[in-house]
Amino acid sequence: MLQRKSLTRVGFALAGMLGVSAALSGCAADGSGPAEITFHMSKPEAIEFFRELTAQFNEEQSDVHVTLDTASNLSAGFLRGNPPDVGLLNYNMEMSRFMERGALSDLGDMEEASRIRPDVQDLVDQYSTYPGRTSVLPYSVAAASVIYNKDIFEENGLEVPETWDELIEVCNTLQDAGITPIYSTFSEPWTIAQGLFDYTAGGSLDLPDFFEQMNELGTEVGPESPVSFQKDFKEPVEKMVELSAYSNDNAESRTYGDGNVAFAKGEAAMLMQGPWALGEIAKTDDSLDLGTFPLPATNDPDDLKVRVNVDLALWVPEAGTDKEAARTFVSYLMQQDTMDEYNAAFLGFGTTTDAAPPTDERIIGMADYYQDGRFYLGPSQRVHLSIPTANYIQAMATGADIDRTLARLDADWARLAFRE
Repeated sequence: MLQRKSLTRVGFALAGMLGVSAALSGCAADGSGPAEITFHMSKPEAIEFFRELTAQFNEEQSDVHVTLDTASNLSAGFLRGNPPDVGLLNYNMEMSRFMERGALSDLGDMEEASRIRPDVQDLVDQYSTYPGRTSVLPYSVAAASVIYNKDIFEENGLEVPETWDELIEVCNTLQDAGITPIYSTFSEPWTIAQGLFDYTAGGSLDLPDFFEQMNELGTEVGPESPVSFQKDFKEPVEKMVELSAYSNDNAESRTYGDGNVAFAKGEAAMLMQGPWALGEIAKTDDSLDLGTFPLPATNDPDDLKVRVNVDLALWVPEAGTDKEAARTFVSYLMQQDTMDEYNAAFLGFGTTTDAAPPTDERIIGMADYYQDGRFYLGPSQRVHLSIPTANYIQAMATGADIDRTLARLDADWARLAFRE
């Protein structure tokens, strides 16, 4: 839960923010009431955190009143010209379409924008940009890698692998000891797309360069193009399939929830999931000694990187009812102690140059890689949602022909480029 901040700690910062807002909005200052804005936040597990934060903001000043909206249809709001005044949610391919169409206002002149790490801001720009604007401010990053049971590793004399050969050796040692190396949940396509697929590709390819070239090629993507899924992703997918053979025998029928429970019961040594799974695992057994490490997809330890996504990002639409009031609330949300408190509670990584480092032992294994900028956006999240990428990945992991499936993915990419 959000800890109540004292008026001493927050009041002076608010006074500065709201002095500008009151002058520009002319609401509270002329007796007509506060500026009314809506705040869209739809991450289920974080709603209560931001509900309390919104209530705290409303209590501590009278110039702006924020209403938390957790249920509205975002796309419908933009289409009707009535979007929320402030948005804070996962930033992905779907959300980026609002930016590229100029629907989000420029926040680049805000002091908060100058605090964002450039390599983190670049994660947003890899999806899309709008000329001359900083339309989105990353709020929290989720870093994902291999979750492992430290006790199982120690009992079997295993060190965290840093090369592909070491990883295979770890898997073989565990298998010889009668322990399932990896608990997989292939029944839900997204779990292998965001896990084994993203890890093997992200750990071996220059993904920003690949997707930049793919976007430039558009309709020309195919077997003869300079880059393609068929050419560049074949080896990573082959490694994904090789690793999937070290999974539980019933992987094809297991779901995400099944995997969390089974892993919590010690039924496997490793799980390819992000930090969102750690809380679910703890519901079954909160005493497990767990850690994380980036999956080594090559035999060069310098290639080690962690998968990330912009878990939460702030934006203010052009069509908002009061952009100055919205920016005041954005400044309030981006107070460093508030951002640090959120990341500590939800196992996130900070996006600002002055963010507090993580302290939870379960994610410490990723901290140095994140701090050094050794991370990548998962490739499964870089393909338009109209292409069933996760289903293709699921099919390859369970026996479908790799060359044919990747060729189909290329064809889908070219076909979508033609339509656009």
